[in-house]
Amino acid sequence: MTVLPSKLGIVAGGGILPAKLRAFCAANDIDSFTIGFEGHADSADRFMRLGEAGNIIAALRERGCKDLVLIGSVKRPSLSELRPDLRTAAFFAKLGLRALGDDGLLKAIRAELEGEGFTIHGIHELLPDLLMPAGVLTNTAPTETMYEHIHTGLMASRHIGKQDIGQSVVVLGDDVISTEDEHGTDALIKRAAVKGAILVKSSKPQQDRKLDMPTLGSDTVKLCASLGYAGIAAEAGGVLIADRDEMVSLANAAGLFVVGV
Repeated sequence: MTVLPSKLGIVAGGGILPAKLRAFCAANDIDSFTIGFEGHADSADRFMRLGEAGNIIAALRERGCKDLVLIGSVKRPSLSELRPDLRTAAFFAKLGLRALGDDGLLKAIRAELEGEGFTIHGIHELLPDLLMPAGVLTNTAPTETMYEHIHTGLMASRHIGKQDIGQSVVVLGDDVISTEDEHGTDALIKRAAVKGAILVKSSKPQQDRKLDMPTLGSDTVKLCASLGYAGIAAEAGGVLIADRDEMVSLANAAGLFVVGV
C-alpha cells in the first residue's frame, strides 16, 4: 500500500486527471500545490510556461513539495513556444539528441527532477481505481473471434510502442489497418474509421509509468461511436481511465464494448 505524502506538488497539463488528483488530496488531508502549464492546464494554483523549469523547481521548493505527480496532456511545443529560461536551456543542452524521442525525454526529465531531490509518483499509485481493469466493462462484449483480433492489435500496439512511435492501433478482422503516429489517437480513429473496427491501446513496453501512461476517456468513446467502431480494447493495468462511469455509460448507449485485456 502506498504511503500518502503530507504534501504533494502537482505539475499539470490538460484533461480531468489533475482535478481528480486535487480532489483526492483534499479528501485525504494532503496539502497539494498545483503548477499548471500555460495553454494546457485548465486550473492551477499557479500557471507557468513549459520552459520555466527554474521557476517551477523554485516554486515547488518554496511550498515544501518534495513529492511530485506529473499528470495531464501536453502537446510538445516548438522551441519558440518554450522560450526556455536558463535552467531549461541548460537541461536541453545537456540532453542533446536524446530529446528526439518522447521516452528518452521523459526519462531524462525524471532523472533531472530526482537529481534535484524530488520523489516522482505515478497518479495510479495514489488512485489505483484509475487503471483499466481486466475484463469487460460494458453490456456488450467482444466475440471469441474479436478477442483473437484484439490480441493481434495488442501485439501490434506494443511493437510500435517499442519503437516510440505510438500506443494505439486499429484492427478490422485479422488486419491492422492503421497505427498511431505523431498526430495522436484521435487522428488515428478518424483516419481508420470503418464500421466494425476496434481500437486497441497499450503502454509502450519501455514506458516510464510514473510519468506517461496512456489514457482513455469519454471523448474517445464518443468519437469511436460516431464513426461506427465496434469497440475499444486496452491493456489492463497499463492504461488510465479518466472518467470510467461516463465512459461506460456512453459505450452502453452506443452499443460499443470496452474491455481490458
